[in-house]
Formats: sequence, structure tokens, C-alpha cells
Amino acid sequence: MYNFQSAEKLLDLCSSHKLPISEITILYEINNSKSERHEVLEKMTRVYQVMQEAIQKGLKDKKSSSFGMASDNAKLSFKLLEKNQKTLLSPLAIKAMAYAIATGEHNCKMGRIVAFPTAGGSGVIPGSIIATQEEWELSEKKAINALFTATGIGLIIAKQSTFSAAKAGCQAEVGAATAMAAAALTEMRGGTPQQAINAAALALKNKLGLVCDPLGGLVAVPCIKRNGLGAVHALGASDLSIAGVKSFVPFDEVVQAMNNIGDLMSEKLKETALGGLATTKTGLKIREKMKLPKIKKR
Repeated sequence: MYNFQSAEKLLDLCSSHKLPISEITILYEINNSKSERHEVLEKMTRVYQVMQEAIQKGLKDKKSSSFGMASDNAKLSFKLLEKNQKTLLSPLAIKAMAYAIATGEHNCKMGRIVAFPTAGGSGVIPGSIIATQEEWELSEKKAINALFTATGIGLIIAKQSTFSAAKAGCQAEVGAATAMAAAALTEMRGGTPQQAINAAALALKNKLGLVCDPLGGLVAVPCIKRNGLGAVHALGASDLSIAGVKSFVPFDEVVQAMNNIGDLMSEKLKETALGGLATTKTGLKIREKMKLPKIKKR
């Protein structure tokens, strides 16, 4: 009854039942997992708690990761707020960016995170949602509902495309996470289902073609900082949608375009560490330190 595989169907369900995306997603999960409502809510509450823990630990951890590719960049970013410096971004955007980076750094140092939707894209959603919750003094329930909204958008992406960078590049990881976050933020602030879906389209369109080129094949560089900027991007997409700016291309078509681009993308740019940043002078030094085989020139 509450099943959907497209944004078009999701919007139909929201309209016919007069419910937000978050509630339709909860009902979807209840029906498909054969769970009780309280079980579904408790599970997402735990997800939210782990996200909070990862952010706080990521901000405090001073250790450097293997090969020094993740250190304390989250803490440095967060200090922009503490030092009362002039910044181009708002305090909310700075916090979202710092929180997203904190999550990525915590992951890189073998900390526990939520792969939402993936480990490589795990910072965007908690960073933007939890920062917004704190800065706007919203309830925990609002934040948890926002995670269900993000899940609804993620379901559409999973059905029509992929979350795997090995199949479609980073557009399918950080790009997908940014779209999910943009929709979640839009509902969280009182936007309609249509505005939320539109925000997701605006966000994902601007991530199309993003390659996966991690140094040494590790989820560190450029992944962590991409999450930080992805969180800021999600805030911007939500603002645009609330302002009335509409994506000319519907969300379902944007997702299909992402899938097509992934098919056209070179294997060297899909998590193999055989192209892009991974094969720069710096990238090759990391590869040598890791004792990985030299890349054969073709």
C-alpha cells in the first residue's frame, strides 16, 4: 500500500494520504519489514544516537589516521565558530561542514559511524541535520523524522540507480547523500513533499559526474572534505527550493541521468584508485607508502 520506487509515486502517496515523506517512509518500513511502529522508531533513534556520538568523538580525536590523510580538520573547521572570526558561511553552515568532516574522520580512524547511505558518504546527512537541529533548537523527534525523509529519497535512488561508487563514481555516494540531506532539511523546516523532492533534484544535479578517485583506495582523501562541502551544498539546495527555485528536470530523471553517467564513466574513476586525484604526484606517493603495485601505463 505504501510502496514506492519513484519520486512520482512517493508524491502521489503523500498527496492521497495527506502525509509527509517521513511518515510515508515509516509506513513503508512497517509494511516491508513486518515490524511494529515502535520498533522502526527505536531503530532510527539508535541510528541518530550513533551519528551524534560519531560527531562528538570526531571533533575531539586528535590522532592522525594511517598515512596522515585524516587528522583534526573537523576541529579546525569548528574553531571558526569559537574564534568569532569573520566567515563567508553562516554559523549553521560552518557547523554542518565541521560535523560532516568529523564523521568522516572518525570513520577513517576506525570509529563507529552509520553508513547512511554509505561509509564514503556518511558525513553529509548527520552533519547537516544535526547542525540544523542544534542551531534552530528543534526537537530530537524532528531530526529523527528528517532521517526518515532522507531514507525515502534513498529508497528511490537505490531502486533506480546505485549507491556504489564502484558502479557510478562519487556522484552515487556523496551526491546521493547530498540529495537525501537536502530533502530531509526541507521537510525538517516545514517544506512540502514537492519542495523536498525538488531540493533533492537541485542537489543531485550539481553532483552529476563526480568521480571516485580516493588516494590509495582509502576513504579519506578527497572523501572526507567532500562530505563537508556536500553538507553545505544540501543547505543551499534546500534554501533554493524553499525560495521557489524549481529543478527543470524532475528528480526521477536526474537519478536516471546519474545512472547513465555511471555507465559511461571510466573504470579508472570508479573506486579503483587508477585515475584522477589518486594518480597525482601526491596520490602516487601514498600508493608507494602503502606498498601497492605501480600503475601500468597504457
